[in-house]
Amino acid sequence: MWKTTAKSTLPQQLRLTDAGVHEQLEALPASQVLIGLGTGQQPVCVDLDHESPHVLVCSATGGGTSTALRTLTAQLLHHGGSALILDTKRVSQSWARALPTVTYRRDIADVHDALLGLSAELQRRLHHADAHGDTDDLPRLTVVFESAGHTLRQLARHWDKVRQAGEPKTSPAVAAYEEVLFAGREARIHILAGAQIYSAALGREQFSTVLLGRATTRTWSTVAPQIATAPKASTLPGRFHAVQGSTAHPTQVLLLSETEAAAWATAPHLEQS
Repeated sequence: MWKTTAKSTLPQQLRLTDAGVHEQLEALPASQVLIGLGTGQQPVCVDLDHESPHVLVCSATGGGTSTALRTLTAQLLHHGGSALILDTKRVSQSWARALPTVTYRRDIADVHDALLGLSAELQRRLHHADAHGDTDDLPRLTVVFESAGHTLRQLARHWDKVRQAGEPKTSPAVAAYEEVLFAGREARIHILAGAQIYSAALGREQFSTVLLGRATTRTWSTVAPQIATAPKASTLPGRFHAVQGSTAHPTQVLLLSETEAAAWATAPHLEQS
């Protein structure tokens, strides 16, 4: 069973090897991912097709942002999707670099080009939807955006350096990010963005699910103003609040090690009978 403290029904840690976790992951539909366990051992999930096409993870340094992104990404890859990982920190999601269904970009010029390619892919998928009525036959694409706020600022500075006369002042890569936030649901493209500090450039209104760990009162008032009183932050690794609508669920996020994440991402999904 999952370990709990006397003061809380949340587990102190949640691992793939804990009883029932493996089976619970296999039972989820392809559009749904397990974030972790809440009070009363209740699963906290998000359905990317019907509830929130994108997820924002904000936590102070060492709060588990990269771990949360890793866990969510591995689950989506497990169901046969692909991922574009933008990691200017260079090592945050290195577990996925060798996976055949992952495109990994680290240098800012490459991140810029990858986002332009993503914009083209979005348009291709939207045209497909216009022609065929939906995109259900297209593989799900997850965009993992590490240090998203910092990288967006880097992209703006990069564009200032390379922009030619007559080209728009706004970075087309930043515009592509905003475009995918707006229309990604219809194209089965999902952004999982991680940040240590929230900035308006991240586009809060497009994230119906936000994970906050070790967040300041100011962050709560900015990112989740609908929560009247900011919950007390916890120093336990992997302890977040999952904000969905007007509710902030205390959550122990599922921890997949780098080895477990790579194995789960490439393991064949077992259909439930």
